[in-house]
Amino acid sequence: MGFTIEDMLVVSQEKYQMDLVAGKNGWSNSISWILLLEDLTIIRHFSGKELAVTTGLGFQEEEKLLSLAEELNSKNAAGLVVNTGFYVKDLPESVISFCDRNDLPLLTVPWDVYLADMIKDLSIRIFLQGSTDEQITAAMIRAIENPEEPGLYRNDLLPWFDTDGTFQVFLISTGDLDKMDTVERKRLTYRIQLSLTNISHNASFFYYDSCFVLIVNDIDEPATLQIVEEFLDRAAKRLPDYPVYIGAGSQMTDLSSLHISYKRAKAASFVALRDKKHLVRFDDMGILRLFYSVEDHALLSEMSTGILKPLIDYDAEHDSEYVRTLDLYLKYDESIQAVASEMFTHRNTVMYRLKNIRALLNTDFKSPDEKLALRIACLIRNM
Repeated sequence: MGFTIEDMLVVSQEKYQMDLVAGKNGWSNSISWILLLEDLTIIRHFSGKELAVTTGLGFQEEEKLLSLAEELNSKNAAGLVVNTGFYVKDLPESVISFCDRNDLPLLTVPWDVYLADMIKDLSIRIFLQGSTDEQITAAMIRAIENPEEPGLYRNDLLPWFDTDGTFQVFLISTGDLDKMDTVERKRLTYRIQLSLTNISHNASFFYYDSCFVLIVNDIDEPATLQIVEEFLDRAAKRLPDYPVYIGAGSQMTDLSSLHISYKRAKAASFVALRDKKHLVRFDDMGILRLFYSVEDHALLSEMSTGILKPLIDYDAEHDSEYVRTLDLYLKYDESIQAVASEMFTHRNTVMYRLKNIRALLNTDFKSPDEKLALRIACLIRNM
């Protein structure tokens, strides 16, 4: 998940006397680069995840320092480091409060710290962690694509993850990621990462096959679900122009099973996008789990189209809704009133349709096996 605010504090608390004053919930923010600034000019070029460092020369007044924090937050910066003791003696309460409300890490280093050395040191660490993350991403993709060849990925991930532990995949989409250019998608990547809290090096985050992929390692499911729900809350505020849909795969044990969680997350992601639900868990999908696990799509098509063909043909010719009427009739345990309410039509209309459906299918809906076959056909058709 990159070089984070937490990583920086581990390195800098003693070495540079760095202190996290506010925005503590942003501890897992990853840092793309460090920039020294004394005015707001350069901020317009921020693409996200930058860490701003200032001596306070251009932000000595409270209003100017608050404006700096507001601009950084709007540009999805990773955080702000203020070199206190000369131009800025003490951080104003208004700035501290703003950073706390927006989970923007606000840090201080004392005036006697030589900023050039600190920035050089941390920038090297950011670069090295970025290279490591690229290697981790490549190995994770190999684990998804070639699970039967552990030599391609296990040793590369062993230093960073408990490869014998649990893994769970989440696929995050906005529905139109393929339509974005590389720059726009990169910026969205940064904004999504900054919305993921309480997670850092026991996870991997990357873009793959038209989705953002989040893989968590050795985090129990209740904690993982809380992380995802908190992410959705933050995303609603940080990403108002992008509806977020998440498909959650099953938690699996051992890295060799990562591909199973990925495939299940893919199925859940499809349902989330189709139904416009912010979160769909594969484990909550009932009998659909079985259908989405079948890789023989021709078989599924035969099971659906074959038995329903008379209704499909009739709907195509008469612009009717016989297939949907049957689907709802079986879904609601043969309740005429429930079907009428769902379809916003009179119950007599539903009864007339069902009479024709019985004739077209040559059935009276008495046989449990026959009703099960029809229900399964409808479920597959809705996939």
